[in-house]
Formats: sequence, structure tokens, C-alpha cells
Amino acid sequence: MEEQTPMGAGGLPAIDLQPEVSLAERAYEQLEQLILTKALPGGSTVVEGRLAKQLDILRTPMREAILRLAAEGLLIKQGSRSFAVRKVQPVEFFQALKLRELIEAEAVELAIGKIPHKDIEALRQEIIRLGQRDVQETAHWEIDDRLHMLFPEALGNVVMVRVLKNLRISTRLFELSSAAGRVQSDATEHLAILDAFEKGDARRARAAMVTHLRNVAAETLDIVSGRDPGGLKRRNLK
Repeated sequence: MEEQTPMGAGGLPAIDLQPEVSLAERAYEQLEQLILTKALPGGSTVVEGRLAKQLDILRTPMREAILRLAAEGLLIKQGSRSFAVRKVQPVEFFQALKLRELIEAEAVELAIGKIPHKDIEALRQEIIRLGQRDVQETAHWEIDDRLHMLFPEALGNVVMVRVLKNLRISTRLFELSSAAGRVQSDATEHLAILDAFEKGDARRARAAMVTHLRNVAAETLDIVSGRDPGGLKRRNLK
């Protein structure tokens, strides 16, 4: 029997859009990584055709990825048809970090008892493994994302998750916010958060989260103010 062609609306042959959707998603993920890992630093012009060729992706899905990243605040319109990576100034970085402190301290306390032990343990082992390395890698950013989003996501609060993701974009895009100079410090502070969380100690878990974010702010302020000129070099290690 001859195989029938699936029909769409109006009796026309149905069109499978999945390949293009997948390409758009791949373009989005790859371009997002280039931005968040500073391969495309703040202020860089995003050229659709050049990126499509570099990532071996058609221009249409690349255009969709660019528009999506612009809607999410990673890219800004530059002129009538081009875009650039959003450049975050120090004042925005510190304001975003302060709001993160308030939200994440609340989230880690409220999430106690809502996350399986195996998930915490898997994250702990990965933090320990990466904490032994000398310089920042993409994996460090991924672990940072997992830890900081773990608690608000466990609460099922979609508004909190959305707000926190936007705040994390601001802190990630800031040029001095790389964890390259504090790989071991991040690991130690992240483990302190998990230890208190696992023990159900809400007060200590909240304090550990606040301490961690304030340490990031303090070190960044030292660099911005010139009190720690060596910090910039440490943070630019790749």
C-alpha cells in the first residue's frame, strides 16, 4: 500500500518544522555560551552572517537565536539592523548582586527538605572535583548555575526563577565577574552552603549564601577600585 503523505491545514502537505527548530535551539545555545564565557565580551558586535559561518548554522536559525538573546537581555540593538553584546557597568553589577543576595538567601532557606539527597551529593562531588583545578573552565560556570538555581527551582516559584536568571545575566556579563581568580574559594563557599542545607540548618544555610555573594562583591570592588590590581590578571586566566 502506498504511504500517505500527512496533510496539514487546508489540505496542503504538512511541513516538518522540527529540523529548523532544532537548528535555532543549537544556534541559541552556542551563541549564549560564547557570550557567557566572554568569548564574545561586552560591546562586541554580533554579525549574523559571520557567526552562522563560524558555527556552521544557517542564517535563519542564527537570526532567531540573536532575537531570542536580545529579548533575554544578553544582546542589545545597535543601529537599525545589528546587535551587540550588552556591556554591564559596575553599578548594575553590584545592584544585581545585592538583589541576588536577598532572593537566594530566602530561597536556600525555604528549599530545605525539598531536594533529594542524591542530587545534593552529585552536585557536591562535582564541586569538589572542579575545585581542584587551577583556572576557570566552562564547567565552573555550569556548576555555578546549577548550585545557584537549584534552590529557587526546587520551590517551583517561576517568578523567582525568572527574576534570578535575569539578575545572573547581569552579574555574568560584567567583565570582572569571572570566577577565574577564586576557583578554590568558590568551591569552599559552595560546599559550605550545601553542608548547612543538608543538615537542615536554615540560619547557617542562609548565612553561607550571603557570605558567598558578599565575598564575590568585595573582591570585585577591590579590583574596580584599584585596591587589588592583580585581581584582574587572575580573573582573566583561561
